[in-house]
Amino acid sequence: MRWMSAAGRGLLVLVVLLTGYAASGAQAGQARDDGGRGPLTLATAGDLTGYLGPLLEGWNRTHPGERVTLVELPDSADETRAQMATDLRAGGRGRFDVLNIDVNWTSEFAAAGWIRPLPRDRFDLDAFLRPVVGTATYDGRLYAVPYVTNAGLLLYRKDVLAAEGVPPPRTWAELERYAKTLAPKHGLDGYAGQFLPYEGLTVNAAEAVYSAGGTILGDEGARVTVDSAAAREGIGFLARGVRDGWIPKAALAYKEEESKQAFQDGRLLFLRNWPYAYVAASAEGSRVAGKVGAVPLPGPDGPGTSVLGGSNLAVSSHARHPGTAARLIAYLTSEPVQRQVLTRGALPPVRAALYDDPGLIRAYPYLPTLRESVLRAAPRPKSPHYDQVSLVVQAAVQDAMTGRQTPEAGVRRLARELAAISGR
Repeated sequence: MRWMSAAGRGLLVLVVLLTGYAASGAQAGQARDDGGRGPLTLATAGDLTGYLGPLLEGWNRTHPGERVTLVELPDSADETRAQMATDLRAGGRGRFDVLNIDVNWTSEFAAAGWIRPLPRDRFDLDAFLRPVVGTATYDGRLYAVPYVTNAGLLLYRKDVLAAEGVPPPRTWAELERYAKTLAPKHGLDGYAGQFLPYEGLTVNAAEAVYSAGGTILGDEGARVTVDSAAAREGIGFLARGVRDGWIPKAALAYKEEESKQAFQDGRLLFLRNWPYAYVAASAEGSRVAGKVGAVPLPGPDGPGTSVLGGSNLAVSSHARHPGTAARLIAYLTSEPVQRQVLTRGALPPVRAALYDDPGLIRAYPYLPTLRESVLRAAPRPKSPHYDQVSLVVQAAVQDAMTGRQTPEAGVRRLARELAAISGR
């Protein structure tokens, strides 16, 4: 789950399972550190680096009466969300008490009454990268605390661009020109993202619309704003790439992992992906190790806008131990632990100071670029019906990219279907 994080898996989903459930009336309360302490069970999806168990040992050593037991959930974001939703609908009979949710689930879970508001003064939000806090709010209230962030980057073959004497592209026109002319010259495909109809396509489509200056929804999902020249330009850019061949047709079946592998195997000149793909492509054994660069995503006239990925920690409305839940969230978002989230888990932290640390920059050269991308990034469309929103975006954009519908017709259709979802 990389948009939660980083790729179908990178984005870590944590669910803290407490051993009991809130008394009547707890749903309206806030998770303050005012009692309700006890042991926790922490479940994670896609902890591929195995960093979380050792990290939680530190908590368990200093909180013997509030020990955390680690449990892993399914690796798929869709499966994880489905399990969370089923459990939360069970109310006091459910198991899940604290959840680390994909950033775009915050509005949906808050609107459904599944997670409780949190007190802003309990958490050091001013130390976080500014845009990430917005992913944790709904209707003006804080419903979660950012834990991991992410932003899309443009990976490129720096050896190829150096041989041609050109800098990495800053605009769509430069990206298109290099993908059309330089890639074939070096036996490469031009450009790919995540274009299979799933959440990754929603992310890529939103980035194209945002980079062109457009939006998809406004007012927490109550207003449809996608029917615009900017949206037509953004979706048209992606559709034109497939039509003209500088986006290979194979990319229409790519998720994060498939696109990463194509780049890592030396088949692509450019790739939009999360930072984990930079790490993998630069690692020993990669065919392009030492040949990879990363810059912010391009836009029509300069750097574009990425979608914010990552995950947020939230507390179930039926949690029995809100005091422990709040204390654990504060621990997981503290600077020492956030440093380990990066160094042990290879996941982008939410604390701004870590992106200026010289030692971390030497170890992770992409950090300044990632920081720039996060600061320019925007959340996916906020909506209490986000799962439906994502599905109609995927369908309309896929039809535009495969030529079954023009980008103009696709945007009009998208506006109609989004209006039906929002009840407008």
